[in-house]
Amino acid sequence: MMMDGSFDIYTLLFLVLAVVIFWRLRSVLGRRTGNERPPYDPYSREAKQNGAHAPGGDKVVPLPRGAQEAGAGTRSSEAEDLKRRIGKFAPEGSSVAEGLMEIARADPNFDPESFIKGAKTAYEMIVTAFAEGNRKVLKPLLGRDVYEGFATAIAAREKRGETVQSQFVGIDKADIIEAALKNKCAQITVKFVSELITAVHNKAGEVIEGDDKSIREVTDIWTFAREVTSRDPNWKLIATQAAN
Repeated sequence: MMMDGSFDIYTLLFLVLAVVIFWRLRSVLGRRTGNERPPYDPYSREAKQNGAHAPGGDKVVPLPRGAQEAGAGTRSSEAEDLKRRIGKFAPEGSSVAEGLMEIARADPNFDPESFIKGAKTAYEMIVTAFAEGNRKVLKPLLGRDVYEGFATAIAAREKRGETVQSQFVGIDKADIIEAALKNKCAQITVKFVSELITAVHNKAGEVIEGDDKSIREVTDIWTFAREVTSRDPNWKLIATQAAN
């Protein structure tokens, strides 16, 4: 608007302000040069070839270097943790430790502490079931050869009319003395030192072996096995040896 042949002062101020805003926007947003990268299209052929992840697709974007290094750090931490757990049962560098480590590499779910707890439970169940002549309990816990040996001994005892009186007192020690992975079969040998009250009675009820009042220390060396590729998590007793 003109007033007396001159610009209205407010009009002039608005023009100056408009110019300033225009230059500010241009400096922030930039100008198009014709060399701009086209908008990213996750469904394009190039994006799919590069392994980009489209919604609902199966492609996975490669981890950035930082994430890869973090993953390596996690694996290193897990390896150290496994070495520490195995170290509770076998000296580092020993053949037993190496065998346990080899089993753990083949079976990520393997834990030596859990194994020992399970082995102690199995030992008590097997000793008690054998004394009672309980074949039903024994069969799933034993390998075929061991089961046949136990069943034969039970049958012979029954034929003679003998019975076994047994009371399990407890396990003093359970040490892993051998460990190995053989053709995808993990084998671990445990030395048990236990306390039992056991006696064999004849038909007349007389004690013919052992003592039904005294606690006896028994040392057994048992070998357990499990196929590492099997879905069955249970170990079976495949060999026995009495140390005393």
